[in-house]
Amino acid sequence: MAKHLLERLLGPVTLALLALTFWFGLWVTPPDKVQGNLARLVYVHPSVAWVALYVSFGTATIASVLYLWTRTRSMVMDRVAHCAMELSVLFIVLTLITGSIWGRPTWGVWWAWDARLTSTAILGVLALGYLALRRANDDPALRARRSAVFAILAAINVPIIHFSVDWWKTLHQGATVFGEGRHLKIHGLMAGTLLISFVGFTLLFFWLLRARYRLEVQREALTTATLDDALATRRREGAMQ
Repeated sequence: MAKHLLERLLGPVTLALLALTFWFGLWVTPPDKVQGNLARLVYVHPSVAWVALYVSFGTATIASVLYLWTRTRSMVMDRVAHCAMELSVLFIVLTLITGSIWGRPTWGVWWAWDARLTSTAILGVLALGYLALRRANDDPALRARRSAVFAILAAINVPIIHFSVDWWKTLHQGATVFGEGRHLKIHGLMAGTLLISFVGFTLLFFWLLRARYRLEVQREALTTATLDDALATRRREGAMQ
């Protein structure tokens, strides 16, 4: 009962939090002293990047590890990894788009071969490679195993993205929320709006993941039923000859 209630509340709560994010972010919070209204993108871009790099790609990686571990191996983990990786591609694209919108007035260009931008784009290419790899294998077990290994290897790029602003001199700014010594750089209403944004976009991912997983289960069931019908038809044709 509690599980079904949480599932029913996931969508409305997500929409409410995202609505609050855009309301507070666009109209309630004050403009930044330095960047003015451009800083309002901070209520979208970091949250989307958080989902793209850590939540969605992290979910796909963890599910892949659990599939490779014999004690937790199941096609459920393979489906979760597949669906999470698809959503990771979506959020990586949104990260790059919102980052470019931010970068144009700040840096003067839509794109720069900055360490963080480039490594994030590479992660997107790796995610697309994962999806292409799945299409190249018809055997479910072989596909799941190869995809899981690929996802884990691709995840090595995530810490590179995270520490890129520390390891190299880049255009991309450093930490947005916390400074050195975990000192909070955003306060008051702005910090509250940012927190709502992070929670809202995180819940959006799990809402989309749940919907995509259900579609994947239905697709597999339809494919199996179609294959069974085709085999039955062939058997009837063979019996009549």
